[in-house]
Amino acid sequence: MSNYSLKLELPWVEKYRPQVLKDIVGNQETIERLKLIAENGNMPHLIISGLPGIGKTTSIHCLAHELLGKHYNDATLELNASDDRGIDIVRNKIKQFAQKKVQLPQGRHKIIILDEADSMTPGAQQALRRTMEIYSNSTRFAFACNQSNKIIEPLQSRCAILRYGKLQDEEVLKRLLEILKLEDVKFSNDGLEALIFTAEGDMRQAINNLQSTNSGFGFVNGENVFKIVDSPHPLIIKRILLNCINQNFDDSLQLLNELWTKGYSAIDIASTSFKVVKNMNEITESKRLEIMKEIGITHMRVLEGVGSYLQLNGMLARISEIK
Repeated sequence: MSNYSLKLELPWVEKYRPQVLKDIVGNQETIERLKLIAENGNMPHLIISGLPGIGKTTSIHCLAHELLGKHYNDATLELNASDDRGIDIVRNKIKQFAQKKVQLPQGRHKIIILDEADSMTPGAQQALRRTMEIYSNSTRFAFACNQSNKIIEPLQSRCAILRYGKLQDEEVLKRLLEILKLEDVKFSNDGLEALIFTAEGDMRQAINNLQSTNSGFGFVNGENVFKIVDSPHPLIIKRILLNCINQNFDDSLQLLNELWTKGYSAIDIASTSFKVVKNMNEITESKRLEIMKEIGITHMRVLEGVGSYLQLNGMLARISEIK
């Protein structure tokens, strides 16, 4: 089988993964700083933190490609959360790679990429301190993590910290439209809205949901997207909330019961309710905040393990009482 046909079979999230920094969507200010590093060639130790699916690991790989060029494969080591990353790995695999001699252009360094670095054990992080200092002339470290506060202070002080924000809806939409055109996907506007709504700024989630919907149904519309992501339709949630606000409590309970009978969990219903309320312009901001507070309390109780139908009934009852 040719390389070309293998490439066609890649998941779209890999097929359309950016290869250079200028192709990365969102966080332009931070990307500009990485472009300057790529131009100067002197990369510091880096920590990139932010939500999942917004381009942290991709940014590091793009930076490594631009810094190392044809030497990328020989001069880059990537360890993911799926690898064992205890003290033994730091002492052996990472140290051996740091000691390895690689012929690189003047001013370039080998790069060790530690993805999901916040899941490394504190002991392994402590063991990295000395390695980073001893081999800093030849090797630089890049950490990608969801929460930078899970990285121990001594490592944070050795690194430049870059924080990535959630991607804007317009940025996600722009990339989705490019993929739709390249893959010749049939879609409707409500399908795009559903992809953006369910992704919540996570580009990887948006592209995966797009491919799954296209593969499963051959047409990307709102109804098909919500079937794929198995999340309650926001229009039904909106009707439930509006019925509560308008004191039609029985109608709200009937709609809620229909969702519950279909198998949606309390966490699905509570989290979708929260996202829907944020964009409800039919009510005043102060009332929106009150409703979000009640949903938040229910969400917390559900996460603590009380994920019952009764909790959702109580949430709707409290929303109905908000004046």
